[in-house]
This record gives sequence, structure tokens and C-alpha cells, in this order.
Amino acid sequence: MTPKKIEKEQSKRSLGKGFENVDKHIWQESPIGKTERQKLLNQKGCVVWITGLSGSGKSTLACSLSRELYTRGKLSYILDGDNLRHGLNKDLGFKAEDRVENIRRVGEVAKLFADAGLICIASLISPYRKDRDASRDPKGLYKLARAGKIKGFTGIDDPYESPLNCEIELKEKEGECPSPVAMAEEVIAYLEAKGFLQNQ
Repeated sequence: MTPKKIEKEQSKRSLGKGFENVDKHIWQESPIGKTERQKLLNQKGCVVWITGLSGSGKSTLACSLSRELYTRGKLSYILDGDNLRHGLNKDLGFKAEDRVENIRRVGEVAKLFADAGLICIASLISPYRKDRDASRDPKGLYKLARAGKIKGFTGIDDPYESPLNCEIELKEKEGECPSPVAMAEEVIAYLEAKGFLQNQ
């Protein structure tokens, strides 16, 4: 940043009353950039966003993917929707605007992890695109929602809009759901093909 630009930015900060809406937030550049961090980790930072209905196996896939990446010497971090509601998003409910804010916050954190050079695995319902199958119900939540005991449940009385342009779609094969390891391998093959796992 040039001295004149610094002076201009500093003057914005001290404009005083009547200038409260002037942007006072200046991006602080780091001396170590994304490229250097990726070289240090021998991988490219990225976000793998796993979406699906409650109980569809998102967290199981995220854990399998993280484990498989670890065995290959690749560093990842899981942002699990349920876990994030214990801290970062504990102030949010399940109204439409809270769900949007939930995803916005997770997206920002995921972007930071990717910029740090990590493979960020975000595992969240991410509800808004239309209709998915709710036949798998390991927690019994769909049964409770259909009985009216849970209100605002995604896929029952609150919408889930499936992605229109996803890069990978993991599907049943001959009526059987692949194992979590098999699905993780499919994601890893994609990451390898796109160059995210190559030594930097």
C-alpha cells in the first residue's frame, strides 16, 4: 500500500460524526500468501461442500474423506453443521433467515481454511434447492417431523433445494448405497484429477 493510500485510509477512520457509514475495514495483507502456504502443505486449498438431507450420511462421508486424505498425507478440516451450532452458530435458530446466515458464516470460514491451504470439508444440509429423498432416517427425525413433533424440519415442512450444478453427485449403485470409504475415494479421485492433491 502506498503512503498516500495509507494516509487516505487513515483519514477515513478519523472523519468523525456523520461519517459512521464510511468503510473503516481495510484488508490486511499477509507477508505469507496462499501459494506459500500451499507449498508448505504440498496441496491446494479448497472446499468440499457436502450437502443433503438430515440423516443422509454427510457427516459419515466427511469423516471418511478426512481419514482417507490423512492417510495420503493431506491436511483437511471438517466443518460439521451440527458441531458448528455448538459455537459459531449457536445464536441461530431454524427460521429461513437463520438458515441463510448459518450457511453464509460457514462459507466465510470455509473460504479462510481454503486460503490457509487446507482441504476444508463442509458438511451441512444447505437447504435451499428443491426436494430430496428422505427414506433413510437413522435418527428417527423424519418420523417425528411427519408426526408434527418437530416443526421447520428440512425436507418435510421446510424446503431443501438440491444443487443445480454440483461437481460430484454420489448416488446409489444398483439400489445400494456405496460405503463411506468408496464415496470418499470417488471424491479423492476428483480432487486428484483437478490437481488439488498434487505436490506444490
